[in-house]
Amino acid sequence: MTFIGIVSGFFVSLVISAIIIYISAKLLGEEEGFGTAILVALSGAIIFALVSSFIGVGWVATLVGGIAWLIALGSFYKIGWIKSFVIALVIWVFAMLVSTVLPTIPGPL
Repeated sequence: MTFIGIVSGFFVSLVISAIIIYISAKLLGEEEGFGTAILVALSGAIIFALVSSFIGVGWVATLVGGIAWLIALGSFYKIGWIKSFVIALVIWVFAMLVSTVLPTIPGPL
């Protein structure tokens, strides 16, 4: 894969993640705009890249990265742990739906 393909894939993933975060936060009453959702998505990508670099992969890395991302989510949206966790659950459900539906949109190749 070329460098341009990797970079464009990253930005497409970032925008899709931000849309999911934005909708999830709006459903739970948050008033911040799409820019905040982009920052949360970008911080998540950075957090998980750093965690996987230092810890590796597996459930410990997932737990550490998830907690760090909940802290970031709470900081960007100025909310507590419980609401951060609920928003994260809604984001997870939407992400699962999108990751199931989006690849099948073009149909069989």
